[in-house]
Amino acid sequence: MAPNGNGTAPSGWIERALDGRLEKYRRWWRMAVLETVDQEEVIRQRREEAYTSPRYLFMLAMSAGIAILGLLLSSPAVVIGAMLIAPLMGPIIGAGFALAIGDYTWLRGSAVALVAGTVLGIALTALIVFVSPLQTVTAEIAARTQPNLFDLAVAVFSALAGAYSMIRGRAGTIVGVAIATALMPPLGVVGFGLATANWTVFSGALLLYVTNLVTIALVSTMVARLYGFSARLSGKQTRWQTALIVTVFIALAVPLFFSLREIVWESNAARLIRTTIVAEAGPEVRLSQVEFDLDSQPVSISATLLTPKVRESAEDASERALAEQLGRPVDLSLTQFLVGTGEEAEALELLAARENSRNALNEESRLLEERLIVVAANGPNSITIDRDARRAIVKASIPGADLAAYRALEARIARASPEWAVRIEPPLMALPQIPFAGGEPTRQGVAALELVAWAAQRRDQPVSLTGGSPETREIASAELADRGVAATMIVGGPVMQAGWATLADDTLR
Repeated sequence: MAPNGNGTAPSGWIERALDGRLEKYRRWWRMAVLETVDQEEVIRQRREEAYTSPRYLFMLAMSAGIAILGLLLSSPAVVIGAMLIAPLMGPIIGAGFALAIGDYTWLRGSAVALVAGTVLGIALTALIVFVSPLQTVTAEIAARTQPNLFDLAVAVFSALAGAYSMIRGRAGTIVGVAIATALMPPLGVVGFGLATANWTVFSGALLLYVTNLVTIALVSTMVARLYGFSARLSGKQTRWQTALIVTVFIALAVPLFFSLREIVWESNAARLIRTTIVAEAGPEVRLSQVEFDLDSQPVSISATLLTPKVRESAEDASERALAEQLGRPVDLSLTQFLVGTGEEAEALELLAARENSRNALNEESRLLEERLIVVAANGPNSITIDRDARRAIVKASIPGADLAAYRALEARIARASPEWAVRIEPPLMALPQIPFAGGEPTRQGVAALELVAWAAQRRDQPVSLTGGSPETREIASAELADRGVAATMIVGGPVMQAGWATLADDTLR
């Protein structure tokens, strides 16, 4: 219905138009998304991984042991290995799906598995720390003792990816989710804090673990509900779920917000310390090194200056200025090195920067090697690192991993080392089918083509395309050729199957 002659819309016309558009989108979502999900199969798979079993407890114990040893040795590679085998994602996401459909027997079973796994993980890690001669708070342990609002955001996005991948059958994504949320290392740090009676470490790591666990479960509930997993719920139960999810997120966000605010304050304090010392010492001075402890009383600061003229009052003036800026008492130790001119100071600073750059590059390559050794087929011998070109190649082998898992892990390691070109060469393994519909690859077909191209590029090996029609083989071959991958086409069945090309393959169209 058109608007009235005076330019105003008839009563209810806008509401009806909006209702019609919303109904159109609802119908599209139901037909294009909800009806493509096999809910019974998804629920069956999630149930299988959600309960306590001997395998679950054994793998959790092994993961906890690996995690705490990696934390004590401050080895990121070992810690990543613990993340990969930790089975906690099963009962956590299972709890989310159970809550979505109102299956409280399933929810109770998942909760029991989580409690049993948590208690076992804490007890085992605490026992290992208690009998270990290493009880120092390492960098890996300290990194998991101060969660903030960003950790909540990481858990939310990881849970979205994990729940979606489990509904849509993208198992390889779970590797990335397991590393991103890192459930087992915080649990190991909780055990460390308990064994050493360090309650700051204990409480910080426990908050991070609970944040990840609860967030993954509740976000999984939201994603499951979005995909139609709610057949057993009444309207009252739905409202109760929504209120519960909102309340829990607020309860988690409040302490994490204050933790983030503390981190922001520390970052601003570090900037103020540097700028204040330079301002008080004079414009010709170079600040070579500064260390500080903001948690001490008074705040402890140690700085080194390169200056053409030593100023006796610089330490007292800087200390008073810093105490005023920070609002806390300050104990400043200022060391001044006399250099002849500003150019000499710049030269010394440049030499120090170059040395720091070399040290940083060596440290980067060491950390990258530790990350890659987790997937290396034959340990360090399978890893090639070119420090000058910042390239790293590893021949990988992970029991039970598929090509999607290798690809996801490569992307994860590359994001952790953004300055490096990282390539994981997977072992020789089966390639996926490439489904077509209407003469074009389906969404699964496009993903399969991308995966085949990635694997062929990493192995530098041609592939074969068996089956499908001549036209679909031509389309798939052209897609692979665009990515620099040669494909041999072979007549076969109705569904196209990718494989590795051999000398015996004939080019039959």
